[in-house]
Amino acid sequence: MSGKSTRGRENIVRFDRLDDMPPAQALSDAFKALTDAEVERRVDADPDADILPPGFWDEARPVEVATKEQITLRLDPDVLRHFRATGKGYQSRINAVLKSYVKAQQTR
Repeated sequence: MSGKSTRGRENIVRFDRLDDMPPAQALSDAFKALTDAEVERRVDADPDADILPPGFWDEARPVEVATKEQITLRLDPDVLRHFRATGKGYQSRINAVLKSYVKAQQTR
């Protein structure tokens, strides 16, 4: 885990591994108790809360997410040992390495 602040953005923290992220905080009872009117009042008072223009969602279409395909893959024991030693999510990391290789080959 690096937990490094991104340059110039003190509120943004980058983690090298998903497993290093702290769990999300549970919603407080006070937050859960907010009425719709109170939420609307807070939104109206927030300069960053922008109203979407009429018709914003009119042309929206659901996008199908590409799913991963399960396969059997034979790897050298030392390669597998290396990735397993990195902890939970090692298969996703193997996929990320292969994906970056494919991307590099495509840009050649």
